[in-house]
Amino acid sequence: MQPPDESWFGALGLSTSSTPSIEDGWAEAEEAHADAGWPTETAQGDAHFLSREARRIVTSGVSAFERIYAAFVAARAALGVALLSTQLVSELLGVRPRLLVTLICLAYAAETLTLWLLPRFRAGTAPSDKRSRVSRLSTAQWLSTIGCDVLCFAALHLVAPQSGLNYVALFVLPVLTAGVLTSRLAALACAATVALILLGNAWFGMVAGGDAALGITQAGLAGSGFFVITLLAGELASRLAREELTARGSLEFARQQAQLNRLVLEEMEDGVLVVDRKGKVRAANPAARSLLAPAGMARPAPFQLRGVEAWGPLVDAVERAFAEAVWPEAGRDVLLPFSPTMLRTLRLRVRFTRKRRAEADEDFCVLFIEDVRSVQARTRQERLAAMGRVSAGIAHEIRNPLAAIAQANALMAEDAIDPGQRRLTQMVSDNVERLKRIVDDVMELAPGDAQGAAVIDATATVLSICGEWARTANLVPGEASPLVMDMPGEALGAVFDPEHLRRVLVNLLDNARRHGREVPGSIVLRLSTRDDGPVVLSVASGGPVIPPEIERYLFEPFFSSRSRGTGLGLYICRELCERYGASIEYRQRAQSEVNRNEFVVMMRRETLQAPYGTPLRSLFT
Repeated sequence: MQPPDESWFGALGLSTSSTPSIEDGWAEAEEAHADAGWPTETAQGDAHFLSREARRIVTSGVSAFERIYAAFVAARAALGVALLSTQLVSELLGVRPRLLVTLICLAYAAETLTLWLLPRFRAGTAPSDKRSRVSRLSTAQWLSTIGCDVLCFAALHLVAPQSGLNYVALFVLPVLTAGVLTSRLAALACAATVALILLGNAWFGMVAGGDAALGITQAGLAGSGFFVITLLAGELASRLAREELTARGSLEFARQQAQLNRLVLEEMEDGVLVVDRKGKVRAANPAARSLLAPAGMARPAPFQLRGVEAWGPLVDAVERAFAEAVWPEAGRDVLLPFSPTMLRTLRLRVRFTRKRRAEADEDFCVLFIEDVRSVQARTRQERLAAMGRVSAGIAHEIRNPLAAIAQANALMAEDAIDPGQRRLTQMVSDNVERLKRIVDDVMELAPGDAQGAAVIDATATVLSICGEWARTANLVPGEASPLVMDMPGEALGAVFDPEHLRRVLVNLLDNARRHGREVPGSIVLRLSTRDDGPVVLSVASGGPVIPPEIERYLFEPFFSSRSRGTGLGLYICRELCERYGASIEYRQRAQSEVNRNEFVVMMRRETLQAPYGTPLRSLFT
């Protein structure tokens, strides 16, 4: 049971402060639809969770209590004018009304018009702070509206026998208003007051010699009707309050849903387009806009697909989708020719909006677009991951029998005296070592993490690795050495594991020497950084440049241009770099450069935790 000082709207928590206005309510959800390119009428029709009536209630900017109160004030003003007009018309028709009745009507009309035309006189209904608004009538409001109505209508009713008019029906307005805008107890008290006024007037009529039975009966029936009106008005107000509460909850859900949809679409890696039958894009996420432009991003939605030559195949695909109303589940490939040298193949999947009527045509279709190269790369990565897990398991099982073969071959080599036998044992030993290297390479493909990552002195580490590699390769230091190093004079902090960095750098140096020429300066190693950018390690070498048909497969496993190569070297380098947030890529330098083949490793730069001395430059510099 609601407290006695609250109306039905206050009992359900529907004050103006909690009712969202058009500025902070539906407008946000509507703006989300507009930003996404959806037409307003479609958003209204498809919003199953927000009915048209709920939207009307919420977007009115005021609560139901304020709307009903304003309507009640306007109705009082109209009634006041009507009462005053009735007196004037009676005067014109030759029926002179009593002066007291005219004065009462004039005073009532003046009060109601003042309250209606000058909102500042509506005490408590228009404060500057929305949060201070309430959903019940204040004492001043009750006295200036319901109280004034009961008083004036009672005065008119008391003089009704002399004026010739029956004013009982006027009591419906204050009784109805009390039933809607006040608590049930207050509304019943108002109805009881009106009933007592009617009974009292009937009693005075009986004392004056009137028909007692008729007067009391009419007063009783009218009073009973006012009680019924009060109860029905309260029930209607309760239902209206519940509808507004539901509308506000639906609005909040719609707003959250619109924001969630926008966030999901913007963060999707796949491109999403919403296109109508006329080829107009109503919504497009950033991924789709980047795929529709040769560089950068296309303009935000809405925009027209027709008229752009490169988008012609996409327009044809959309028209075909609407015409056939079906689309393969796996999608179809569409080639966008931005220029003779800039072609982009897109994988297009189409989904249709749900039909509102079985006989209606589809108004929109949703296009999911992906770059075919990304699809192929993802498929290749999934296959490689599965192959890596299988290969790692097989390599692990090979280690034990391989160790037994190596041990048995070593025992045989000790007893081998014949040169032919020694040659055979040496062949077995060489191939066992080769198999061990292959097993080690395959084991590197197993998933790993960067638990061993630390901030290392990249300058000192690279110098140490290069010095060790040069000694192992029997390179003579000095100007005649194939290796030339360009190193910074200070320590550079980078995130990497020293042993894994050794593996990467040695692999790059071996490849540079293997495919380059044995001339001074044929291998140039540089370590540098700029401002707060990454630490860049590059290895440039001479020799013929890598052709495009080989370049695209450089970092894929089991691809090698050598007959005895495993094809795992560069792939392992890339995997190790990705573990530590680094990257590796191949670049082909300008034709004027001597060493045109260049591999670049970019490592994350971090501040060294402990001071490092200035490293000495290598003898190969």
